[in-house]
Amino acid sequence: MLKVAAIQLQAYPSQRETNINNCIQMVEEAAKQGAELIVLPELWISGYYLSKEEFQLFGEAPTGKTVGLFQDLAKNLGTVLVVPFVEVENEQLFIALAVIETTGEVITTYRKAFLWGREKDIFTPGERVFNPVETSKGKIGVLICADIEFPEPSRILALQGADLIVVPSVWSYGAETRWDIQLPARALDNTVFILGVNTVNEGSCGKSKLVAPNGEVLCEAPRDETSILIHDVDFSLIPKTRIDVPYLDDLDKDLYPATIKTKLPV
Repeated sequence: MLKVAAIQLQAYPSQRETNINNCIQMVEEAAKQGAELIVLPELWISGYYLSKEEFQLFGEAPTGKTVGLFQDLAKNLGTVLVVPFVEVENEQLFIALAVIETTGEVITTYRKAFLWGREKDIFTPGERVFNPVETSKGKIGVLICADIEFPEPSRILALQGADLIVVPSVWSYGAETRWDIQLPARALDNTVFILGVNTVNEGSCGKSKLVAPNGEVLCEAPRDETSILIHDVDFSLIPKTRIDVPYLDDLDKDLYPATIKTKLPV
């Protein structure tokens, strides 16, 4: 059993310190309520509708100030944190995240692979390689926003043993129907837990949610309010669900190219 938290907040455009202070308060409150794995939304530190020049002001290396701040916080709180940030490397910008252990160690970083709309004019897509992360709280997959709209990334993560896939996002009102369909679909397709973490206002539809391996929405945050969504993840539901819904057992792995098949369990 694992208690997870989604930090659904409002990202004030370009207001770095305000966003950091609000986020830290919510993370500390989630930890106080017993959360062991806490996930922040995409671009929480900057807001979404900025120019490339404005985003460049937020660009950092994974060893930068923002990730470092949350390394200290993870260690002090004894939690695993998933912290999106704007990464810069060789003048290229990436929408990225860091997975930080309870020790404060960054155990992996990930760059958003599938960019959406105006993002393509600002950011560089990450490499389309999807590997689960072994944390002290379980084996998790990490995707960012539009990555979950494609069936393949979550399927590859599930076939490599991810039990929970977390999805920091900025998901719009216009795409709300897709949010409500695709998160449960990815959970059911792969009989895993999905935790979608969204922002509010600035055109985002909120509704951060935890979805069970059978596609049931276990809990959901409000549409228009900041919220700390906390719920238990009972990993014993996964093998039970896979008895009733044996999608992964029945899957023909020969459908996958050799480059993927070599990563999959026999």
